[in-house]
Amino acid sequence: MKEQELLNLLERVRCGGVSPEEAAKQIDRPAFEDLGYARVDHQRARRQGAAEVIFGQGKTAEQIEGIVRCMMDRGASNILITRLSAEKEAALRGKFPYRYSQAARLATANPAEQPLAGSVAVVSAGTSDLAVCEEAALTAEALGSRVQRVYDAGVAGLHRLLAELDTLNRARCIVAVAGMEGALPSVVGGLVSCPVIAVPTSVGYGANLGGLAALLAMLNSCASGVSVVNIDNGFGAGFLANRINRMKGVEEE
Repeated sequence: MKEQELLNLLERVRCGGVSPEEAAKQIDRPAFEDLGYARVDHQRARRQGAAEVIFGQGKTAEQIEGIVRCMMDRGASNILITRLSAEKEAALRGKFPYRYSQAARLATANPAEQPLAGSVAVVSAGTSDLAVCEEAALTAEALGSRVQRVYDAGVAGLHRLLAELDTLNRARCIVAVAGMEGALPSVVGGLVSCPVIAVPTSVGYGANLGGLAALLAMLNSCASGVSVVNIDNGFGAGFLANRINRMKGVEEE
């Protein structure tokens, strides 16, 4: 239990909203809960600053529902479900509150309004990269980052990117998403002073090799301050961008 959660619980005991016996039960709850098919980590937010994220691919709709309900029972909100197919989303409809982006295949269960801080920019090379971009952008937003989207600004028309320099320079972290030859992160990395997270996508013709060509190009970037996540891993980029954006000691805007 986080310090603030504990203080809130104790305040409710003081005001008579919760009995001491019930409070003792809540404090003594186990760190994880074994559902048989998943061990739900209830202390993830305390250790890492964000609750456990549910990877929807490979899980049944019933398993996803069980994990979400388990987390909601412990007070979790803005629970991310990644790689959630339209079929599973349809099966979950009405089971619990959530927002769903079919383009990103991402749902936010038990959504709650929260203040957004700092600035993360998500930049795409082309429109075909938008699914990965939105996975990154929605992840960062669900975790509490303010996100600016700069889409379809690849190197084939460099003036489109240069027109957004003010937005890029205001960002504390930039996610640059590209398929084809994967040149965009190197260009962005040479223009800004903040960290750049490069995301190769599987978008491209045969020699793109399902994103491998873009991945290798990004790993060999000559621009300093560029790091790379896995192919199509918008979630990983958005999570890391939020962590950089929300680092302690950085003044909130």
